[in-house]
Amino acid sequence: MLRLNPAPLTATLRLAAIAGLAVTMGACGNLSRLADVGSAPPLSKIDNPTEQRDYRAVSLPMPAPEVTPRHANSLWRPGARQFFKDPRATKVGDILTVNINIQERAQLQNNTTTSRDNSETQGLPNFLGIEAAGGALERIFNGVDASNLVGMSSTSGVQGQGQINRQEQITLSVAALVTQILPNGNMVVQGRQEIRVNSEIRELLIKGIVRPEDITATNTITHTQMAEARISYGGRGQLTDVQQGRWGQQIFDVVFPF
Repeated sequence: MLRLNPAPLTATLRLAAIAGLAVTMGACGNLSRLADVGSAPPLSKIDNPTEQRDYRAVSLPMPAPEVTPRHANSLWRPGARQFFKDPRATKVGDILTVNINIQERAQLQNNTTTSRDNSETQGLPNFLGIEAAGGALERIFNGVDASNLVGMSSTSGVQGQGQINRQEQITLSVAALVTQILPNGNMVVQGRQEIRVNSEIRELLIKGIVRPEDITATNTITHTQMAEARISYGGRGQLTDVQQGRWGQQIFDVVFPF
C-alpha cells in the first residue's frame, strides 16, 4: 500500500495558499488601478473621524476636574480674550488652525580604525628521550626540526566610516477638528487635508493633544505646542506608484534571507 507523508503535503498546501493569497491581493490592486485608467484618483469623502476603524479614544492619567466659580452680574468670563465671545475652539466639533513649521537638521560622523598582529611558534625538542638518534621521534619526523614544529600567525584589521547629514523642512497650515475633551480640559485634535494636482494626491494628516491656554486669539496653535503629535505628509497617485517597487519585489525583499 502506498502511504503519503502528510507533513510535506501540508507544507505544500500552505505555500500554495500563501501564493494564491498574494496573487489575489495583487490582482485586486491591479483591478483597482485598471478602474482608474484615464481618470484622476478620487478624493476621499468626508467622514466622522470617531467612526473610522482605526480611531481610538485617548485615555491618559488626569487630575481631578476643577470647578470654575461663577461670577454673578458680570459680563466678563474668566479666560476670555474678547468681551462678548471667545473665538477659540473649546468644544468637540470646533475647528482650529495648526501651523506646522519643521526645520530640523542632524549631522553625525564616525570613524573607526583597529589593527592587530599575532604570532606564535611552538616546538618539541625533548620528549621522554625519544628524540635521540635512532629514536621513535626521529623515525617519525625524519628531517623535521623538532624545535620549530608549529608556527601560527594572524593579522586582522577593521576600518569603518559612517556619516549622516539630514535636513528636513516643512511649512504648512491645516485646520484640525476637536474630537475629544479630556477630563483636565485638554483637547484631542485631528485634521486631514487632501490636495489633488493632476493625477497625484497630497495628504496631510495631523493628530495630537493641545491645551486651551496655548491657543492664540486668532484660534491658531503651532505643532511644537502639541503633545503626542503625529504628523504625516505623503501622497498617492501615479508618481508615488512609479517610485515604489512592485509588490512581488517587496515580498522577495522580505522573505529572501541574503
